[in-house]
Amino acid sequence: MPELPEVETIRRQLSHRLTGRRIVDARAFDHDKFLPGLGAVGHTVSSVGRRGKYLLIRLEPTAADEPQRSGPGELELIVHLGMTGQLSHSCSEDHVDPYERAAWRLDDGSELVLRDVRRFGRVALVPAGDHSHSATLATMGPEPFDDAFDAELLRSRVNGSRRAIKTHLLSQRIVAGVGNIYADEALWDAGVHPAARRLTRPAATRLVESLRAVLRAGIDAGGTTLRDYRDAGGGSGSFQFQLRCYGRAGEPCERCGSLLRRTTIDARSTTWCPSCQRR
Repeated sequence: MPELPEVETIRRQLSHRLTGRRIVDARAFDHDKFLPGLGAVGHTVSSVGRRGKYLLIRLEPTAADEPQRSGPGELELIVHLGMTGQLSHSCSEDHVDPYERAAWRLDDGSELVLRDVRRFGRVALVPAGDHSHSATLATMGPEPFDDAFDAELLRSRVNGSRRAIKTHLLSQRIVAGVGNIYADEALWDAGVHPAARRLTRPAATRLVESLRAVLRAGIDAGGTTLRDYRDAGGGSGSFQFQLRCYGRAGEPCERCGSLLRRTTIDARSTTWCPSCQRR
């Protein structure tokens, strides 16, 4: 599943391509998860944002059409890529893609296309800033680079619960945008066992710093492409060549030489070092 670095890469690529463009037409796969996107027609993109793993495309009524509108003013087109979603922007091509789930034609002739093989992604159109439709968005924790995300917040949530630290990270309620790949990498970097249920202040501080470091590295590398992820231009990320823990079970730890191990924590595959990440 695309995580914060992948979605942020797409956001940065789309921001200058979409901002100021008017959506003149749209099509969608006949399912409630994608049909809301049709309502974006007639609006102009004012900005492209991100919250956690969600893209937030801010829309405003096109000036010429505004007097005829009786609904809300600014809207937000929310796109979640799910497991296999790909959001691309290119010149329109006349070909049929059986995995296309939604598409928006812009006033310059280009198209923004959501392709999703497994259909785990979704599209929503809501009044700008209203995230009450999504329990995940409505209860999401701070962004990892915000000052609100710090060691004390992390400790207060983890130490008052019986859940494993990795489960907390993936829940999106302590920090936004972290998924399986970057959680394993950050926990390894900080020397924190993924099944730990308590954090000391030094461990929590290290983990906050490690999360920020691996996410920044992921963004700088354009994300991680293991199978499905592609950026807005169809290119691959390169962070997979920098992975030091995730998916490397059975290989020697780069820090101590012990063989990395794999287990399952709350149904999520997890890799860790038995020597560097003691409970």
